[in-house]
Parts: sequence; C-alpha cells; structure tokens
Amino acid sequence: MQKLSEELKNAPASTSLAYSSASQPLNKEATLSVASKVLSDNHSEENQRQHTDGPKVLVYVLNKNGKPLMPCKPTKARHLLEQNRAKAVSRKPFTIQLLWTCEHKTQPVKLGMDPGYQKVGVSAASNKKELLSAEIQLRTDMPKKLQEKAMYRRNRRNILWHRQPRFKNRSKPKEWLAPSIQHKLDSHLRIIEKIQMLLPVTEIMVEVAAFDIQKIKNPGIDGEEYQQGEQLGFWNIREYVLHRDNHTCQHCHGKKKDKILQIHHINEKAEGATDRPEELLTVCKTCHDEHHAGIDIIPKKKIKNFKPETFMTMVRWKIVNALGCRHTYGYITKHNRIKQGLMKSHVNDAFVIAGGTNQERCKTIISKQVRRNNRKLQINRKGFKPAIRRQRYKLQPNDLVRYGGKECRVKGVHSYGKYVILITKLMEKIDVSVKRIELICYGKGLFTPIHPTTKVVGILGGIL
Repeated sequence: MQKLSEELKNAPASTSLAYSSASQPLNKEATLSVASKVLSDNHSEENQRQHTDGPKVLVYVLNKNGKPLMPCKPTKARHLLEQNRAKAVSRKPFTIQLLWTCEHKTQPVKLGMDPGYQKVGVSAASNKKELLSAEIQLRTDMPKKLQEKAMYRRNRRNILWHRQPRFKNRSKPKEWLAPSIQHKLDSHLRIIEKIQMLLPVTEIMVEVAAFDIQKIKNPGIDGEEYQQGEQLGFWNIREYVLHRDNHTCQHCHGKKKDKILQIHHINEKAEGATDRPEELLTVCKTCHDEHHAGIDIIPKKKIKNFKPETFMTMVRWKIVNALGCRHTYGYITKHNRIKQGLMKSHVNDAFVIAGGTNQERCKTIISKQVRRNNRKLQINRKGFKPAIRRQRYKLQPNDLVRYGGKECRVKGVHSYGKYVILITKLMEKIDVSVKRIELICYGKGLFTPIHPTTKVVGILGGIL
C-alpha cells in the first residue's frame, strides 16, 4: 500500500485525485466534508506526463508506393500494424509501409548535415518539430585495407610473372579522388539518400569547412599542387631537417659517435606519417637501427594532424555540387548554436544547420558504419590455395538475432556456419547452433544501431 504523505495546503479543489493514496481517516464520514484536501502523492495529469518528457521516438511511414510521408507516433504505428493496415519494412530506423491508398500530404522538411572525417551529424526538421536526428560513425580503416589490398596484389603479380605490366596504360579521370577520400564522399551521399527514402525532404543544407588549410599557407595553390604537399622533394626537406637539428643525433646527442646521420619518421606510416618537417627527426644510423630492432625505441611525440581539414577541402564542394543544395559555414553554425544555448555536438550542429530553433527534439539515432562482408573467397585450412565458399553464411558479425526470447548480437560463426557466437546485452558470450537462432535484421551498412532499440520494441509490442 502506498504510504500516506503530508497534506498540501492551499490546494485547488479541482485538482485531479487520480491515483491518490488511500487514507483511512479520509474515508470517514466526518472528514468527507473537508474541502481542498489533497495529498502530495496525487498524480495529476501534468504529473503523469512528466515521465514522458524528453526526446520523442518516431516511426517513419511510407505510402503504398514507397514514397515517404510524415512520421507518426509509435502508438499509431502499433494500431496500424495490429489492424493489418500497414507492414513493417525496416528496423534501422523502424519504418512501416501503408497497405491502403492515402492522400500524399506532407510538410516542408529541411535536412541539415554536419560532415566530418570520423562522425557525421544529420538532422531533419519541420516548422514544428525535429523529425530525425542521427550521428553516424564512419569507417576509419580504409587506408589499412587499401595497404593490405596492395600487398596481396603485389604478391599475386610476383607469382604470375608471365603477365605483362599494365601500369603504363592506366589513366586517371579528371575528377579522380584517392579511394579513401572517395569512400568518405560516397558515404555522405548514401546517408542523404537513405534519409530521403524516409522523409519528404524539400531542402538540404550542408556545412562546409571554415578555412582551407593549404590555401592559407599558399594562396596561389591550385590543381595538382594539393597532392604535392607542403614541400615537393624529400631531399630538400632532408637537408632542412639536418640543418634544423644542427647535424646532431637528437636521440643520443652524439654519445654513440656515429657520423652517419639518417632521417627518422616519428610516427609509423600506418599512423598517417608524412614528410612534413615537424614529423621528421635527425638520428644517427646506430640509434635508427636499434629503434627498428626494438632495442632502444625512439620516443614518439604528438603531432597536429590536419587530416579532417584536408578531407573537407577536397570533398566539401563535391558534396554540394552532387546534391545541388545550399551550404553554410562553421562560424555561422557556431554563432547560432551558442545563441540557442546548445552544447557542442554533431547532432546539435546539424539541428542548427537545418534551421532548428525551438522545435521539439526527437530521439537521436547513434549509428556506426559497418563493412559489408559479401566476399566468398577464403583460404583453406592448409593455407596453400584459395578455396571458394559455395554458399555464403546466413549469419554475419553484428547481425541482430533472437535467441530464447532475448535479443543478441552475432560475434562470429564457426564450424562451417553451423554454430554461432552471440553477445548478450550483459556482454555475455553464448555458443549455440544456428538452428535455434531467429534473424531479426542484418547489421551491415549505415544506420546500424550499436545497441538494440528496446524502447521501440516494447512500444510496438514485440512486432520487430
């Protein structure tokens, strides 16, 4: 039984008595005539709504022909699904499609994007409320994967020595970009395309970089000079570094008396090392050899990296030109965000870019871009020659499945796809047969939830 609390004075007589705590003295006839006596435990309509304040969860709606409509509340979506007037078509994010012909009435929706090298913020808002908010973490392993690809190709060319070299007859198109940068550009365009499939977007606004880091240092830079770096010619840089360090080993300071000097990269190539003078160090040959042998490691130092700024410089206008949309600048976004008292984040910046002011915010989708494992080639157990997997495994890492009435993530598959390793919400590992697993949705590509959206599942009655 709920504990009786103190009496509130000067309470209005019209206050709701719903869900009030019971008190034996108040049930007596002698006290029934007491007016305006209310307990502090009484839950008025305002108090009942306070637990639902905060970001709202929305369900995205498509018409019978697959065209996007305005999103609805989970309650309305549940009623449509229970009445067989709609069907669920996607879970990331949750989307339904109507099974009956309706009027295509939509409102103007403005989409704002805050591009980034590692994370992208997007927000779509109407005049009254925010309709979508998402933060997508892009892949950062593309340079490493490209290095592995080059290694495998080099080994294959060494084995197949009878093939004629083809590097001389290859030409790059005028708008060519490095594969890692091209992947970033394509990822941004896919994000926009995905959102346009969920919402009737009428206007797109993209934030571009506030400055060109190479243009500041060299106002006349143009064309191929962007790819030539800050200084052209390593030997020129080498002499500059030797002169800067006074032709003295910066590790042993001449104690090992080795007169042969070499230039050492402070960071490894896999860490994004370049030939900038601030990333190079003068060392003697003895110290250099001992470093690579693991005997006496030369300590590293943190170096300012302008990778994100360079990325924005190369692809910012390509995004705008490909979408044919409007653009804004970072200083404008910062001014408007501070004016509204919002914290610095990708989703808040995207909300401001989309023209957001005092609209009702929605729940943010935290997503991560995951590599699609569509290849069927594998090395056999002896490692001699490649074998072809005739059938791709049905379950892949990061897939969302249901086992024993609980949602789990796939960690990996073994025993030729017969058994799967699952990760529960409590980070417990389970090894179980695939016959006892029920697939909910694949976990590849964009808008893949890092954690299952249990709140949406509960509201929609487990239809997912």
